[in-house]
Amino acid sequence: MEAVVLDRDHPGVADPAYRARRNAIAAASADHVPGARIPTVTYTDVEHGVWRTVSHELAPKHDAYACREYREAEARLALPTDRVPQLSEVTARLERLTSFSVSPVPGLVPTRTFYGSLADRRFLSTQYVRHPSVPLYTPEPDIIHDAALDFFSRVFWFTIEFGVLWEDGELRTYGSGILSSFGELEHFRRAEIREWDIVAMGTQSYDITVYQPVLFAARSFDHAVEALHEFFSSYDDDAHDRWLRQRHAA
Repeated sequence: MEAVVLDRDHPGVADPAYRARRNAIAAASADHVPGARIPTVTYTDVEHGVWRTVSHELAPKHDAYACREYREAEARLALPTDRVPQLSEVTARLERLTSFSVSPVPGLVPTRTFYGSLADRRFLSTQYVRHPSVPLYTPEPDIIHDAALDFFSRVFWFTIEFGVLWEDGELRTYGSGILSSFGELEHFRRAEIREWDIVAMGTQSYDITVYQPVLFAARSFDHAVEALHEFFSSYDDDAHDRWLRQRHAA
């Protein structure tokens, strides 16, 4: 496979050892097919150290800012905090709890591929670890964390990635993009919090390089689950126009 391409502002772009490591881990995942054995990665002491640092720093933030359902699910999944888990053990635990599985990929995949896999109850995950120089930041998803399709992607961004909700009168989060980021956890309550609105989410622009200035809050976790189930289960190639017509008719 081709070498992994890192953006110029990536913390590992000038580190040849890190780039070689990324290429080796990516190559191990490149030819994986769903249902096959997930390749084992022998993580280094440095990589385990990054995992420990992130786990230690995020734990109190999750207690303070994550919604109740996330905290309970995290406890049930019970991933190790002292070492990087193998994806094979992650998928084994996840399948027992949810019937979802995990499949390794070498890096970012096309948007349609990522969402299509979710429809098949498979979550696509990389196996590499972020650069150790900045363990609390990564410009791309790593193992510690992808016109009509654009509308869908924006709703996904403002819910699954950066979703917030009200719980006992307090703003909390269930979004993976916030929960995996030390900085976002510190910042999200200072964002402009708007009411839940699918059309507004689907047409709201965002910048992945800054802390999110606008977030949409569900009334509760049950509200988010019910509304997202309705949206995802009814989504098709005409959904974008259908949602906009409903808005204009209201």
